[in-house]
Amino acid sequence: MHHAIAALAHAAATPSPTPTQPDPELVTPGVWGFVITALVALAVVLLVWDMMRRIRRGRVRADIQEELDAEEQAARAVEATDIDDQRIDPDDDEPPARR
Repeated sequence: MHHAIAALAHAAATPSPTPTQPDPELVTPGVWGFVITALVALAVVLLVWDMMRRIRRGRVRADIQEELDAEEQAARAVEATDIDDQRIDPDDDEPPARR
């Protein structure tokens, strides 16, 4: 244990080498980095555009489906009312019997 502590103390006491500046050509992304970043950004823009188009299309379809359902329900209500009206005999003076 004492050897480990002594080794850490010795490593902390020795001066570190002077850092050198890295070569700027190795660190910068360059032209290929810009091209790849631009392509990724373009892909994201196209995906968002397509997603918004699909969402709008889905909303329009849902609105149309709601309108069709409402029209069908109204047609059923009119048909049910016509059938109920046909069951009542207009010549009969007595009200229909309740069940």
